Amino acid sequence: MAGEPAEPTELTVQEDEGRLVGDEADAKPDRRGRFLLFGSKKNKDGQMRGQDYSSESHYRIVSPTFQYKMSHQRVGKCIIINNKNFDEKTGMNVRNGTDRDAGELIKCFKSLGFDVCIYNDQTCEKMERLLREASEEDHSDSSCFACILLSHGEEGMIYGTDGAMPIKTMTSLFRGDMCKSLVGKPKLFFIQACRGSEFDDGIQTDSGPPNDTLETDANPRHKIPVEADFLFAYSTVPGYYSWRNPGRGSWFVQALCNVLNEFGKQLEIMQILTRVNYMVATSFESWSEDPRFSEKKQIPCVVSMLTKELYFN
Repeated sequence: MAGEPAEPTELTVQEDEGRLVGDEADAKPDRRGRFLLFGSKKNKDGQMRGQDYSSESHYRIVSPTFQYKMSHQRVGKCIIINNKNFDEKTGMNVRNGTDRDAGELIKCFKSLGFDVCIYNDQTCEKMERLLREASEEDHSDSSCFACILLSHGEEGMIYGTDGAMPIKTMTSLFRGDMCKSLVGKPKLFFIQACRGSEFDDGIQTDSGPPNDTLETDANPRHKIPVEADFLFAYSTVPGYYSWRNPGRGSWFVQALCNVLNEFGKQLEIMQILTRVNYMVATSFESWSEDPRFSEKKQIPCVVSMLTKELYFN
């Protein structure tokens, strides 16, 4: 379409059997939206707000008391929504490579013990209905719940095949006051989609990556916040593009599956996602004949409201 920048092509650190395979971004290529990445609040005196933590808070507590109970009859349900083709009116391109992502994710989450269901090319209405029905199911015999969204996106929005909808419309269905059988249990959302139209140019560092191989139910007597026990793992930070390779899949999903396959039953979820961050940050960089899309980087973003440690073992 006239006025749109050329579709970016991209090369990861390792070539795919000697041939260049172009990567794409999960957002409209002609958007110019800009987003504030992070902000800090000040008090009345103009000073940055802070909190004085005692030295005791610096110790890492490892105790079953601080771990989610994962001994229910089932690990839980994992819903994958894989949107590849979009209505022409949306202006969105085909998401080549997403089927590779979906296939790898199915294998990964099945190996962790999840009951995996995949739904392809869903409209906004169908996506909301799917998750509403899931939230109304009885999860009493499940330890947790997972949902993976693979689509185009904007900040706070995810695309169905017919347009965009707020991510919160779907995730809020699993709040403590909406889905009682998941109260006190981890609710995990993995989101592969753009969150804006900024590019990360990266920065040279003096210390590069090493050359070696990359290595309980809620207590009914107490109230807990309805927004507790959620984890959102985004493929990129707010305001930025998220890269996907048509041949190998998205950078984020490649890294997530790599780390889950090797450490999924050993490490705690935040350790797993920290390694995913490291892998995406250090092992991928874009290349394009158009310098506007060349040598770009990406860093995933984890937002956690989990109240305990989560192990899949």
